[in-house]
Amino acid sequence: MSANKVRHEYRPLADRMRPTSLDEFFGQHHVLGENRALKQAIETGSLHSMVFWGPPGTGKTTLAKIIAHCSEAEFISLSAVLSGVKDIRAAIDQAETLQAEGRATILFVDEVHRFNKSQQDAFLPYVEDGTIYFIGATTENPSFELNNALLSRVKTYVLKSLDTDAVKKILIRALNNDSELVNSHVQLDDELLDMLAQISDGDARRALNFLEIAADLTESKQGKTVITQSVIQDVTAQSLRRFDKGGDIFYDQISALHKSVRGSNPDAALYWCARMMDGGCDPLYVARRVVRMASEDIGNADPRGLQLALDAWHTYERLGSPEGELAIAQAVAYLASTAKSNAVYAAWGAAMNAARQSGSMEVPMHLRNAPTRLMKDMGHGKDYRYAHNEEDAFAAGETYFPDGMGEKIFYEPVSRGLEVKIKEKLDRLRGLNKQARNKNRVK
Repeated sequence: MSANKVRHEYRPLADRMRPTSLDEFFGQHHVLGENRALKQAIETGSLHSMVFWGPPGTGKTTLAKIIAHCSEAEFISLSAVLSGVKDIRAAIDQAETLQAEGRATILFVDEVHRFNKSQQDAFLPYVEDGTIYFIGATTENPSFELNNALLSRVKTYVLKSLDTDAVKKILIRALNNDSELVNSHVQLDDELLDMLAQISDGDARRALNFLEIAADLTESKQGKTVITQSVIQDVTAQSLRRFDKGGDIFYDQISALHKSVRGSNPDAALYWCARMMDGGCDPLYVARRVVRMASEDIGNADPRGLQLALDAWHTYERLGSPEGELAIAQAVAYLASTAKSNAVYAAWGAAMNAARQSGSMEVPMHLRNAPTRLMKDMGHGKDYRYAHNEEDAFAAGETYFPDGMGEKIFYEPVSRGLEVKIKEKLDRLRGLNKQARNKNRVK
C-alpha cells in the first residue's frame, strides 16, 4: 500500500468501514436480533433517548449514527472529554432551531460518564420536552456514573464484546469493500484471519487498525499484498487484553479471582490471576487482595495460607516481575486448594457491629489495668482470676464482656481443616463456662 497518504485526506480504515445500516452491522444479537426492541425501533424510525454501555469497539457510535440515518434525524455529536456547558448550550440552540422547522435531533454524547452532575443535568429539560433525543455512550457502569434523573429518562442498552465470528465478518467486509485494500489486492488467509480476530479481543476498531497497519507494512509483490504471520505477530505484539484499571472490568476480574479461590477452583483462580497480570494490573494489588482472601475465606482452617500470601507479597517486592508473579500464583493456587473457613471474617463483622451498637460501655473493674496504688485502691483488677493459676489454665465461669452486655458468641469455627480442633476445644471451654455459671446461679 502507498505510504504517501496526504494527511488531511486520510481516514482510518475503521472510520471508512463504519456501517451505515443494520445489514452491515455485525454482532450484538442480544439487542439487535429479530423482534428485539432496539432493532424494531431502528427499522421503524421510532426514536427514544438511550444510553449504550459497553467496551470500546463494540459499535456504540455506529449504532447512534445508524439510528439517526434510519429516522432521518439531524445528528449532533459531542465528546464529554472535550466539551463543556458552552458546547452543550450551542447544541441545544441548534436542536431548538431544527425543532421549530419540524425536524428531530439526535444529540450523541460520547464518553458521557465524563460529564459532571451539573453538565448531565443540563440535558434534562430538553430530553423531557422532546427538543432532543439523547443518546449517550459509555464504557463505565451507568448506575454509578450517570445521574438518576438522567437514567430515568433513557433506556440503557448493554453492548457486549464482539465474538470472534463477528470480528472475522468485519475484517472480511473490509478486505472486500474498502477501496484502498481492494486496489492493493490485500490478502489474508483464513488461519491468519482467525488469529487477527482472536487477538483483537472483541474490539472491531482494534481489529481494523491491526489490519490496516499490517497492510501498510507489507510490500506489494506482483500486484498483490499478501500479509504474513510474521507481520501479524509484529503488529499485534504486546497487545494487552481489556482491563481498564479502576473500571467495571477491573472489579469484575478481581471478583472472579476471589470467588474462584473461595470456590476451591485453582485452575479458574490462576486463569483470572493471569488475565489481570496480562492486562497490566499491578501485581502488588493482586498480592494485597490475595492476603485478604487468606484471612476472609481460609482463616484458621489453614493459617499457613496467610503466611504464604504474605511471603508471596514480599517475594514480589524483592524480585519483581516475572519471578515474583510466580510466587503470587503459588499463593493463589494454594489458597484455592486448601480448607476454607469464613468464621473469623463473620466473627469480626459481628463483633464490630456489637461494638458500634453497645456504645461506650465501661471495662469491668476486674479487667482494668492497675499500674498504681491509687488505681488498685479504686478496685481496678480486683477479683481478677489469673488464668495460668487455674486448672488447665482456664478460669471457668469468668466473664470478659462489659457488665450488662451478657455473654456473646461471635466466633464459630467450622468443621474443616485446623478449625476442627479449634472447634472441639472451644466447645469444651464454653461448656465449662456454662457449668460454672449455672453453679454460681444456684449459690
